[in-house]
Amino acid sequence: MKIDAAINSIRSLDDLAEMNTPVHVLDPRAKVLVILLFVLTTVSFPKYEIAGLMPLFFYLVLIAALGQIPWKTMARYLVLAAPFAIFVGMFNPLLDQDIIIRWEKVGISGGWISFLSIILKFMLTASAALILVATTGYVSICGALGHMGMPRILVVQFLFLFRFIFILTDEASRMMRAHTLRAGSDRGALIHVWGSLAGHLLLRAHDRGQRLYAAMLARGFDGKLRSVRNWNWNAKDTLVVLLSSAFFALVKFGNIVEALGDAITRSAA
Repeated sequence: MKIDAAINSIRSLDDLAEMNTPVHVLDPRAKVLVILLFVLTTVSFPKYEIAGLMPLFFYLVLIAALGQIPWKTMARYLVLAAPFAIFVGMFNPLLDQDIIIRWEKVGISGGWISFLSIILKFMLTASAALILVATTGYVSICGALGHMGMPRILVVQFLFLFRFIFILTDEASRMMRAHTLRAGSDRGALIHVWGSLAGHLLLRAHDRGQRLYAAMLARGFDGKLRSVRNWNWNAKDTLVVLLSSAFFALVKFGNIVEALGDAITRSAA
């Protein structure tokens, strides 16, 4: 049941792409281009920058709200991937102990600031990728990449990878269900046969993948991507790309947070 729940969790994000919102109806190529620019803008900030990243969070909140993406689903995926980002930056406080900020008698080293910056950049880039999948769909993203010039062999590999994930997990679910019916809840029995189960899983998944590929060839598959949707880039897509690009440039070079802070200080005075 845990494997079945994991499969449904993977599909739930892609199922959100079936909705009809102002974000979903945009051309997939426009959304892919905007997210790429968003990621490039995020990673271009220096390692000690924190305040400058804040406007990008508001951008994601706006897109998620327009696309009606549930934040609980986003948070679940972020929590699963967070250990990787934590592992990348966990040694920064030990390697960089120079004091960068002082607040009264408390000094904050550059290592802690860079560690927080890594976490924020991870949250921004991962959330942007999740929103892209939830509003576009994995297959449409691959089609957009193909239309944007990515080599066809890479696009096909990405599609096969997505398809074979479900084949592998489906075979694993069947094997675990069969083992549970025969061995009950004895966890020790599972440990003793784990190596055999893993080997049989790979063999069964490979055999099923071969049958799937034979079925594709029988239906005329020749390596080309054919989509039932019409790829029409209109003025709305151009406007979204231009406005997003202008906002990213303003966030990167315009010091929005600093200007906002100065305006608040002058109004308070």
